[in-house]
Amino acid sequence: MHHTGGPGWRITTDTSGPMLLALYLKDCAGLNGAGMPPVAPAHPKIRESDHQQITQHVGGIPALRREWEAWWAQLIQNHPEMSPELVPPGFSAFHSAPALQRSLQAHFGTALTWARERRSEYEQLEKKREERGDMDVLRELVEERQLEVGNGGRSFALTIIELPLAEDRAWLVDADKLIMSESLLEDKEIFRSYLRPVIELLV
Repeated sequence: MHHTGGPGWRITTDTSGPMLLALYLKDCAGLNGAGMPPVAPAHPKIRESDHQQITQHVGGIPALRREWEAWWAQLIQNHPEMSPELVPPGFSAFHSAPALQRSLQAHFGTALTWARERRSEYEQLEKKREERGDMDVLRELVEERQLEVGNGGRSFALTIIELPLAEDRAWLVDADKLIMSESLLEDKEIFRSYLRPVIELLV
């Protein structure tokens, strides 16, 4: 987790274990374009597994998509908390989402391993960024905007949730929350092009 801030503002960047798990299950089930807004597939690519058989008696793939999207929305809203709780092997918190519950029961082990590997990679990435001063661009963006608006600037807090996504972009998912590909920061100009409009809205 990284915090950047100044008088009246704070930007937190981190990844999310629960959302990594959800991302794995989305791609594993082939739920392309799921979510609001729909985020890109994970990188590295996750091998699809046929979910028709395990979900056929509880609404099939359409039900799984609906239930996954409701879970994803909850994870965004409750970040950084994990809600509902993921408690194997039964995942009783998902009794009202039986297709998703069955997907979790079938694939939780591999999803957890994948999520832990991505979390470890993210921690290494954070260390490299710290050494290079990569996060200074956030302060620059805020200070540029504060110069533009003068005394009219507002206080704000922004949370950036970084995920290993195949597309270098960002998605504004709440007034103060952004999902971003963790590789977006590699290209400062593209990063600035996505973040500048968000900072303009907030400051």
